[in-house]
Amino acid sequence: MEVLLRYRGRPITAADVGFIRELIAAHPQASRRALSRHLALAWQWRQANGAPRDMVCRGLMLALHRAGHLCLPAVQRRPLNPLARRVQPLPPEVDATPLVGSVRQMPALAFRQVRRTGAEGLFNSLIAHHHYLGYTHPVGEGLKFMVYALERPVALFAWSSAPRHLAPRDSYIGWSPERRRQNIHLIAYNTRFLVLPWVRVPHLASHVLARMTRMLPAEWERVYGHPVVFAETFVDPTRHRGSCYRAANWVHLGRTRGRGKDDLTHRVNRSIKEVLGRPLRPDFREQLCTVA
Repeated sequence: MEVLLRYRGRPITAADVGFIRELIAAHPQASRRALSRHLALAWQWRQANGAPRDMVCRGLMLALHRAGHLCLPAVQRRPLNPLARRVQPLPPEVDATPLVGSVRQMPALAFRQVRRTGAEGLFNSLIAHHHYLGYTHPVGEGLKFMVYALERPVALFAWSSAPRHLAPRDSYIGWSPERRRQNIHLIAYNTRFLVLPWVRVPHLASHVLARMTRMLPAEWERVYGHPVVFAETFVDPTRHRGSCYRAANWVHLGRTRGRGKDDLTHRVNRSIKEVLGRPLRPDFREQLCTVA
């Protein structure tokens, strides 16, 4: 059977396109949103909570429409995009007095999960103004941690759901596409790590990173009801060497292809990153490659 394209790992055949065309013809007055819901129900595409994955189906139908495989009805309305109108965080008001010394001289460090707490605004602001990638809203599940020394923030971590496809990681784990789809929620992606610029303590980065990864599975399970067994991140070698990750026992898995998660052109369109990973328990492969 001819495969016209692949969408989120699923091959879309000419027969699938024929089914969608018939669905559109059977509901001539339906909007794109309604059609996507009909398709999700027909194909039994559901989220983990049982709700139809109509947004995923809408993306598939739009991809087929743009590729000329079918014709969707005209857009009836364009809802406001709250992300496009998101207000940028204000400059943070914190003590920026240089903090120097050694890790042993540091006061006791406290790790606090701040997502959906009163401290989240400060976290967002510090990332926006001091991390070279700036602040972006987390995708899927996610946690935000601030590391404090005597109530003064010194480092920040942001974690989110892992990318669906990542060749170096998938090769390292050795799982099948089916197991990846089923167990991808057991991987946490470190989207941001920042030691604040006025903190000048050698080896602090690897120290807090090691402590963070040890506590991450329990924190994730406390918030989302399931643990994570593997952590991953990207490092831009044109800016950083990733020394603190390696010192904290993260493993070099390979390099990205520089094409992004939604690539359809197979051309490099962004910088190539180093992929680093960290098993969070000895039996991580068994957990990731086993049917739940």
